[in-house]
Amino acid sequence: MGSNPTPRTRDAPADFMRFVVWLLSLGYAKSTVESKVKLLRLLVRRGANLWDVESVKRVVALQPWCDGRKANAVDAYRSWLRMHGFSVEGLPRYVKKQKLPWIPLEREIDQLIAGCSHKVATFLQLLKETGMRCGEAWQLCWSDIDFETSTVRVTSEKHGHPRIFRLSSNLIGMLNKLPRKNEKVFGTGKLKDFRGMFCRQRGKVAEKLRNPRITRISFHTLRHWKATMEYRKTKDILHVMQLLGHKNIKNTLIYIQLEEALFKKRETEYICKVASTVKEAKQLVEAGFEYVTEIDGKKLFRKPK
Repeated sequence: MGSNPTPRTRDAPADFMRFVVWLLSLGYAKSTVESKVKLLRLLVRRGANLWDVESVKRVVALQPWCDGRKANAVDAYRSWLRMHGFSVEGLPRYVKKQKLPWIPLEREIDQLIAGCSHKVATFLQLLKETGMRCGEAWQLCWSDIDFETSTVRVTSEKHGHPRIFRLSSNLIGMLNKLPRKNEKVFGTGKLKDFRGMFCRQRGKVAEKLRNPRITRISFHTLRHWKATMEYRKTKDILHVMQLLGHKNIKNTLIYIQLEEALFKKRETEYICKVASTVKEAKQLVEAGFEYVTEIDGKKLFRKPK
């Protein structure tokens, strides 16, 4: 594809808008486009000349980044070269090392939610219950929520499958307390600014509780947590795939490893409950408990810790 760009000085940022439009025209998700542009701008600020391939390769190599981030930077530059019709041969190949995401305890998530402002807490509770991407939650409109059936319709952010989630009465109550100044549930501001507000509140909660683990909880952490817990409960990877809106099951298989890594050592430890009525038994099953046996007219249930 074409030749390499001729090394020269040019106001690369002036081309970023065209780059954005080009990526969007190819069907890239807005979040992906923003990530690519952010990486290219960062490379330019650190001395790279986007019209000089060797310059970009040198700057990327010198960054104190993991190979995954370097791979993303090279991929962003590859897209930029293709837009201009230049060759993409000779670009370095950095291999992303797959690692299992960190999963917090549910009580840590709940403590974080309880310590945040109402708007941030509602956003976090929504992510916890549905596992949707933060960008999908940020784009929600009031018309997407059916308060009569306690459900929310989600349009996938990354060309995945649309989904419908049932919401708890607690979350419905939290949503009802949000102001309705426009069609967007969480307002028309920028997700970047909202994330910054969340990080400040998260830091205060972690400091107050003296638990630094809470500072590791991000919006995406809740998606990982939900997927892991759903697989733990159902052992149905196709169900988890549908819940996350994935098109490729390869992106979902990681949660089998994650669930096994988290719970393998705790297989023999159980929480036991007793049900005296059908209603109590139903509530335990809905909470993830499994029936064991019946003694003296009482039904015994258990769930791994």
